[in-house]
Amino acid sequence: MSLPSDFLWGFATAAYQIEGSTDVDGRGPSIWDTFCAIPGKIADGSSGVVACDSYKRTKEDIALLKELGAKCYRFSISWSRVIPLGGRNDPINQAGIDHYRQFVDDLLEAGITPFITLFHWDLPDALDKRYGGLLNKEEFTADFENYARLMFKSIPKCKHWITFNEPWCSAINGYNLGIFAPGHTSDRNKSPVGDSAREPWIVGHNILIAHGKAVKVYREEFKPTQGGEIGITLNGDATYPWDPEDPADIEACDRKIEFAISWFADPIYFGDYPASMRKQLGERLPTFTEEEVALVKGSNDFYGMNHYTANYIKHRKGTPPEDDFLGNLETLFYDKNGNCIGPETQSFWLRPNAQGFRNLLNWLSKRYNYPKIYVTENGTSLKGESDLPLEQALEDDFRCKYFHDYVHAMAKAVEEDGVNVKGYMAWSLLDNFEWADGYVTRFGVTYVDYKDNCKRYPKKSARQMKPLFDSLIKKAEVEAAEAAKPAPAVAEEQAEEADA
Repeated sequence: MSLPSDFLWGFATAAYQIEGSTDVDGRGPSIWDTFCAIPGKIADGSSGVVACDSYKRTKEDIALLKELGAKCYRFSISWSRVIPLGGRNDPINQAGIDHYRQFVDDLLEAGITPFITLFHWDLPDALDKRYGGLLNKEEFTADFENYARLMFKSIPKCKHWITFNEPWCSAINGYNLGIFAPGHTSDRNKSPVGDSAREPWIVGHNILIAHGKAVKVYREEFKPTQGGEIGITLNGDATYPWDPEDPADIEACDRKIEFAISWFADPIYFGDYPASMRKQLGERLPTFTEEEVALVKGSNDFYGMNHYTANYIKHRKGTPPEDDFLGNLETLFYDKNGNCIGPETQSFWLRPNAQGFRNLLNWLSKRYNYPKIYVTENGTSLKGESDLPLEQALEDDFRCKYFHDYVHAMAKAVEEDGVNVKGYMAWSLLDNFEWADGYVTRFGVTYVDYKDNCKRYPKKSARQMKPLFDSLIKKAEVEAAEAAKPAPAVAEEQAEEADA
């Protein structure tokens, strides 16, 4: 047993991926509704119009969480459901607020701790059309601050808030590659608008300012009476050198993490971007004003960690192209000697490597002085899972092994390395709308039958989680007994006195 008795474990989802009901009870469109309507943007031509129908099935989803033994549940709020047009001077939709407030009440009544994400990529479409959305620092940060204040005020019972989910994905996938909403890219075959070399860094900067503003509001106006905590969730992969004897590959491993995670974490913990990013990007990387440094630095009560996979990293020589966002390197699944990082999944970017999870937990802990960490997403797809008949899909042994290996790697990081992990949320509670992959890829521990009224069927991995965590979480009385034990030096002294 190596996880603390107050350790929280459960599952995670996101509004646009599960809720459906996109035009119900006053909800306005988000940039994802608009993006999905463009032919060719989603693998199967689908959208989140129905998804898992979870907006209408909150009680069913809570019953499922309770049945599986979950201690916590991370979900996101659809901004355009509570402020349909998104802006600080736009009308509020009380039906949307009432929905989320009731959902939190029902979760707490079921003994499940809510973790609320304010922004999981689904910006109100009106803000994108009105002033360019995430590209407009003054307008976007002011509107996000207003939205955050509204939610803090409306749902005082929530004690765990996440401002942004994976800002890297919003910035790079949305404004460099163009594969996520709003689809900006320099590739004119994919989009008529976008500047892949500049827009992502502007978007990342604006998200950090918006995050800082929301945290300031929470700490000054709500935390004194509500007593909760607030942070941001960042995503990143583990790294191994392609050639472990090449110092340039070893250095590139750190640079890869810096371009993915430290891009956002360094300003929050240290007040500025990593030197490696400044060196490569130059003036394209925005500069923080003194006011912005004061706003952003220290704006994390915890570190939200999304993690799935690992890569071998091979450095590149010469000047990187302007639209490079990796740090002048290659990410590979095979190293110099032909060793494979892990088995294939349905997701081209994901291969399991549990040791990488432990390594990254240590890397982050050492760099950021051992912060409290919540693992807010971790999970895997299975190759060909959507093609399996229901009975076979429920026997997801591959996913079971993934969770077993990753959770044990995390527990070892806690027990043996001193990493301060306080919670773990598996991605995902349900098979759902997997963004650009549509419904082709499944990540859920619960099978959703999209052809039969979105019926839910827990998979083997869903049933595995409670016994897995029960075997690792210490009982409170064990912790109390351990705490009461004298320190080794004192115990030795007491033994000597007893002998005497």
